[in-house]
Amino acid sequence: MSRQAAVEAAAVEAAAVEAAVDGSASGEHRSGGPHPDLAQLSTVRVDRPRPGVALVRLHRPERLNALDRRMLGELRTVAERLAEDSSVRAVVLTGTGRGFCSGYDLDGAAEFPALGATGGLALQDLANRMLLALHTLPQPLLAAVGGPAIGGGVSLALVADIRTVALDAYFQVAFVRIGMSGGDLGASWLLPRIVGRGLAAELMYTARPVGAEEAVRIGLANRAVPADRLLAETLDLAGQIAAHPPLGVQLSKRALAASTDAPSLWSALETEARGQALLMGHPDTAAAVASLRASLAATRAAGT
Repeated sequence: MSRQAAVEAAAVEAAAVEAAVDGSASGEHRSGGPHPDLAQLSTVRVDRPRPGVALVRLHRPERLNALDRRMLGELRTVAERLAEDSSVRAVVLTGTGRGFCSGYDLDGAAEFPALGATGGLALQDLANRMLLALHTLPQPLLAAVGGPAIGGGVSLALVADIRTVALDAYFQVAFVRIGMSGGDLGASWLLPRIVGRGLAAELMYTARPVGAEEAVRIGLANRAVPADRLLAETLDLAGQIAAHPPLGVQLSKRALAASTDAPSLWSALETEARGQALLMGHPDTAAAVASLRASLAATRAAGT
C-alpha cells in the first residue's frame, strides 16, 4: 500500500463509521435490549443488561478483540452517543470471547512502514480521539477484563475508572516487543498515575505480563474474581453506582479528574466546593436526603 493510499484509507474508514450511525434516533432503551442508536456497528456491541447500565463489548473475538481502524472509530461513536444518553448512569466495557483486547491488530500493523509521518499521525489521531471520548464520558466507566489486555488493550482498561479482572487474565504493556514506544494511547500518562512512575517504567520497558493477583496488589485492578463471575460482579458494581442520583456521581468523577492534576489542596477544595454548592439545590439531593431521613426515623422508631 502506498503512503497516499494508506492516508486515504483512514479517511474512508472514519467516513464509513459515521455513515453506519447517520440518521439514527435517540430515545428510551429497554433493559436487556440492544441500544438502537448503535445497532449497525460491526466491531462493537452495545446492550442494556439492567436499568441505567450500558454494556459495551469489543466484538472481534476471532482476533482477541484486536483494535483496527473501524473499531477505533466505532468505539469513539459509542462513547459519544452514550455520553449524550441521560438514561445511562454507568458504562461497562468488556470483550467478546476469551480476550479483553490484544492491542492493535498485527495485520494492520504491517502497513505502518507505508504510512509515513502524515499517515501515521492520522492513525494516531483516530486512536487518540477514541480514547479521549472514553476518558471524558460523564458516567463512570468500568472495565471487565476477562482475558489478555495487551498493548492498546491495557490503555483501554487504564482509561476506566474501575477495573475488575478475571483470575486467569493478565495485562501486558507490550509495545516495545514490536519496536514501538510504550507511550501510546495515553499509557505514559495513565499508567504512572495508577501504579507509580517506577513500576510504570518497569512494565513499559520490559513488556512483562502482570497477572490478576499482582494487578490488584499494585493497584492496576480493583478486584480479581473467577472468570465465570466477572461480568456479573462488574454489572452488580455498575448497578450500585447507577442506583445513586446521577449528577452527584458525575460530579464526583469530575472532582477526581480535576483533583488528580490539581496544583494544590486549595485548588482541589475549590473544585469540590463548586460541585457541592450546585448539588445542594438539586431536586435529586432533596429527594435522597428526605428518603434517608425517613429510613433513619423508621429505624429509630423500631428500636424504641
